[in-house]
Amino acid sequence: MANQGNIVINIFRIPELRKRVFFTLAMLVIFRIGTYIPIPGVNAVALERLFTQTGAGLLGFLDLFAGGALRRFTLFALGIMPYISTSIILQLLTVVVPVLERLSKEGEVGRKKIQQITRFGTVVIASIQAYALTVFMNSQPDVIVNPGVGFTVTAMVAITVGTIFLMWIGEQITERGIGNGISILIFIGIVARVPVAAKQVYDQMKIGELNPIVLIASFGIFVAIVAFVVLEQQGQRRIPIQHAKKVVGRKIYSAQATYLPLKINPSGVIPIIFASSVLLFPAQIAKTLGARAPVLDQLAVLLSPGNVLYLTLYALLIIFFCYFYTQIQLNPIDIADNLKKVGGYIPGIRPGANTSTYLQRVLNRIVLPGSIFLALIALIPTIIQRWLNLPPEMAFLMGGTSLLIMVGVDLDTMKQIESHLLMRHYEGFMKKGGKLRGRNL
Repeated sequence: MANQGNIVINIFRIPELRKRVFFTLAMLVIFRIGTYIPIPGVNAVALERLFTQTGAGLLGFLDLFAGGALRRFTLFALGIMPYISTSIILQLLTVVVPVLERLSKEGEVGRKKIQQITRFGTVVIASIQAYALTVFMNSQPDVIVNPGVGFTVTAMVAITVGTIFLMWIGEQITERGIGNGISILIFIGIVARVPVAAKQVYDQMKIGELNPIVLIASFGIFVAIVAFVVLEQQGQRRIPIQHAKKVVGRKIYSAQATYLPLKINPSGVIPIIFASSVLLFPAQIAKTLGARAPVLDQLAVLLSPGNVLYLTLYALLIIFFCYFYTQIQLNPIDIADNLKKVGGYIPGIRPGANTSTYLQRVLNRIVLPGSIFLALIALIPTIIQRWLNLPPEMAFLMGGTSLLIMVGVDLDTMKQIESHLLMRHYEGFMKKGGKLRGRNL
């Protein structure tokens, strides 16, 4: 315990790290303040009644990612999900559109251009989702004080601007703070629901609706799933790499043996966030237009979290994005070329095409079980929590999606803090048993 206290003190001894931590906290405070600034003209009592009636449906799941902002219909009602949806679309298009593919290979210049396109795309998608959300609120009785065109335009502009501001906050945290800004915003939005969930549990236990044994079993499941998530996120396959002896100037460098670490799940929590975003976008549109088309209303029900169709599509999308993101992040051809350039090779494998083929085969073998394991972790807690009939807020927090995002983002942030400490000869979080293995988010 004392050692952990010293580590926390060391964080604030490093000026650059201290500055990054305080900047991140300041941005998160601004984010939380924005979730309490409501759109003018909303009846808060009727809106709360609407969310109470829907319970753990689609609106509750959307509110989870918005950090409670949707329940209050505030500036940040959409959260950061439009930005994530745009990123998914662009990454998929990068594979099939030659122009985007060339930009992705142009280094920092290409990255900035793609980032600029992502921002413009976020404005478009946020506007569409803001309009759909506003139309839905207009259709609900007593939720809007003066429904009409004026309110629709005002709410659309306010929510879209709020989403763009959130995107800017996320980028600033990534550049000047600690961790991946977009992931941290989602993480904080989920964690912010903990007090509400605790109050629901307390109220239900007080009136006898919740069995204490069920609650204890739920926390046991929670601890077990967290352990499995850490195991899955940290597991890796090490490929031995041999570097031949070489002469540089007058110095002779002897042969060296290292290894290439390939993680069981190289994409981290990205498949979870992407799969959730892909399912939420059409579900939100269907929910909005459901009053005009019964077929869309039925589709919105089927795509609500917990239903069989939702869980099936969710698992398939997680597996797909595990493969897709791994292929983008770890291209076997590029790895083989880089090894050849630095004089490295895999023992028993010829450099070049044979190395890339071997690496592709290894990646396929480790990503398949890793992606299936990730999908199971995402589904099993959700099914169990619904079977135990827990309060909606607690069911969302202890569901597989929330757990994976919270644990994954926490590991990534700890790794970044630890790297700053180790560079300045301070001890990291893990004193014994090795260091935290990094992930790319």
